[in-house]
Amino acid sequence: LGRYEEAIDSFDHALHHKPDLHEAWYGRGNALDELGRYEEAIDSYDHALHHKPDYHGAWNNRGYALDELGRYEEAIDSYDHALHHKPDYHEAWYGRGNALGKLGRYEEAIDSYDRAIKLKPEDPSAFYNKACCYGLQGKVELALENLQHAIHLNPDEYRAMAKTDTDFDSIREDGRFQALVS
Repeated sequence: LGRYEEAIDSFDHALHHKPDLHEAWYGRGNALDELGRYEEAIDSYDHALHHKPDYHGAWNNRGYALDELGRYEEAIDSYDHALHHKPDYHEAWYGRGNALGKLGRYEEAIDSYDRAIKLKPEDPSAFYNKACCYGLQGKVELALENLQHAIHLNPDEYRAMAKTDTDFDSIREDGRFQALVS
């Protein structure tokens, strides 16, 4: 319902009675994430992981919160922990790609996006972000190919995003790019 403060209060109440309830720590972290309170979210995920170290969802969401704080190396480490416990976890491969891309490690990011696509080929976001990595490298053909996949899967959202995304500045004047986004 989007009532995150109330959710946090409920999780706190549960944790008062059962402080080792990893699911409550995880849920509390998710609610804090939604409020943009990433440091507190990380603390909640850390508590969840203290009680259940193999909790791939908590490792993944911890990575997301770290990514939001610009702590990309730590985020990658959290995604790697999630993948250690669940190697086929699409979300962690995708998040790992995002963090690597923000560090300018485009080939590693593309590899992570490829792993995410292999697990969930109908997800346009991995194709789109792969296209961004190629665009930032000036690899026009590969950028266009992946952007076309993303737009095919979700035309309205990804066409609109690509029109203003600075990651495509190096290919913006290409007639094929213009045709894709118009």
